[in-house]
Amino acid sequence: MKQALKFLKQHPTIAVGGFLLLMLILMAIFAPWIAEKDPMALSPIHRARVPSDQFFFGTDLLGRDVFARVVYGARVSLVVGFTVAILSAVIGTIIGLTSGFVRWVDAIVMRIMDGLMSIPTILLAIALIALTRASLENVIIAITIAEVPRVVRLVRGLALSLREQPYVEAAIAAGASPIRVVFKHIFPNTVAALTVQTTYICGLAILAEASLSFIGAGVPPSIPSWGNIMAEGRALWQIKPHMIAFPALFLSITILSINMLGDGLRDAIDPRMAKRI
Repeated sequence: MKQALKFLKQHPTIAVGGFLLLMLILMAIFAPWIAEKDPMALSPIHRARVPSDQFFFGTDLLGRDVFARVVYGARVSLVVGFTVAILSAVIGTIIGLTSGFVRWVDAIVMRIMDGLMSIPTILLAIALIALTRASLENVIIAITIAEVPRVVRLVRGLALSLREQPYVEAAIAAGASPIRVVFKHIFPNTVAALTVQTTYICGLAILAEASLSFIGAGVPPSIPSWGNIMAEGRALWQIKPHMIAFPALFLSITILSINMLGDGLRDAIDPRMAKRI
């Protein structure tokens, strides 16, 4: 316990970012208890109300409680962010290690990755969703496909440099199988950088989902999402700014907490980086 407190004291960005993210996760988990109102319940007589004791964040154009929708919207954003980060890390690591260790695979795989990276994430996700339909699962798949090349390039670059290290060459000379060399000598040395990259992908995925939902290409309107909450309130944002301000605030706090956590992990993993900064 003392070591953990000492670590957090030495790296306040990890402590602050982790605390904010933990609060958001708890908010998403306990959404039914935090927001007692139904986020999809329509109430025309309460439409476009400003924040008050009855409606903490006001109501939207259909009379739905913005507070409840923002709280439940955290579930979509966090699920998308964490799922995309995990899937991208797993798929990208497997492809990157294979590409970095098997020379003939490298030329083929990296050309595909270069082609995917040449297309902006949002445009690629829109194109993939247009081929199917708007749903939470398709949004996750589309963003994952767009983010995998980032992980592949990172892991592949580390694998190429580690492959030339003396201890790896010694393991190969000793007769170790390629799979053993990869998972015992190369993969463990990519975990640190991969962890930091995963946090950034999580933030990018949350922002991408909000952007897709804002333009109507993300999750369907029946599912509360910070992106579609802002989209529904943009018509009256000049006179009823609360419809956009609150979901935008929570989105910003989420991205900030994840970025702070990633920056702190980077400094903790590579103290020389913190000294240069």
